[in-house]
Amino acid sequence: SFMVVFLGLPLVIYLVFVISPFVQAMYYSLTNWSGFSDKMPFVGFDNYVKLFHDDIFMLSVRNSIILAIFLPIITVILSLVLATLVTIGGSSRGQIKGLKGSGFYRIVSFFPYVIPAVVIGIIWAQIYDPSSGLLNGILTGLGFDGLKSYPWLGDPRTAMIASMVVIVWGFVGFYMILFIAAIKGIPAETFEAARIDGAGRFRTATTITIPLIRDNIQTAYVYMGILALDAFVYMSVLNSTGGPANSTLVMSQKLFTTAFSKGQFGLACAMGVVLAAITLLFSALVFLVNRITGGKQDVSE
Repeated sequence: SFMVVFLGLPLVIYLVFVISPFVQAMYYSLTNWSGFSDKMPFVGFDNYVKLFHDDIFMLSVRNSIILAIFLPIITVILSLVLATLVTIGGSSRGQIKGLKGSGFYRIVSFFPYVIPAVVIGIIWAQIYDPSSGLLNGILTGLGFDGLKSYPWLGDPRTAMIASMVVIVWGFVGFYMILFIAAIKGIPAETFEAARIDGAGRFRTATTITIPLIRDNIQTAYVYMGILALDAFVYMSVLNSTGGPANSTLVMSQKLFTTAFSKGQFGLACAMGVVLAAITLLFSALVFLVNRITGGKQDVSE
């Protein structure tokens, strides 16, 4: 009875509400279902063939992969640097501690994470506004007259970078708190021993802090990569049409438009399967790289 209640029941719920929808989506991807009819003509792998011959979809795949490559790297590095500064980046004399006022920095940096993604997108869309945006106003006031009325989200050269800045701004505080908690779990004697041996802040961070919180970094990288492969809310609010020349169009946006604007749910499910496959591949690569580079070694001795 114990096994049935505490293992069997959760397993059934997981199969019904998690695995079953995935299986259904895979089946629908092999049909020409419109989403509003009980008729589902079976078309086999035609939807997948159509996808890989669709230039716009392949562009959205490229954009999603670009986000998955750069967003986790930038976010994790910034979060790790900030976490190190507010925990062990203080005075090199006396007790190991962070910068003065570190508690204030934690609150301020975490604040963007509690704001809904839609609100963040709206705020930054106003900041990037070419005519009355705060960013252009500040840059013009500093003497950069060439950037007056510059369309940050309307230029293919800057639209993706501007969008990435918004996502990083929204999540760097959360991962900073995650790393702070991990660093706090490292015994203070470890840092004191490194200080006695003459290790500076950079060497301490690279040879002690990072190896000892490696699993936390891996987890943060995977979660941030999964978010980057989706990024639907941020991209939809900042550029609902996919940006200039589809420069910010991501797979989830293309999927949404295909399903609910064009009524091609079978094709949209095929996009979802491709997105899921890329996400699983990304996670597997992160775990593989972590294992190859010594992620399973005991670095606490």
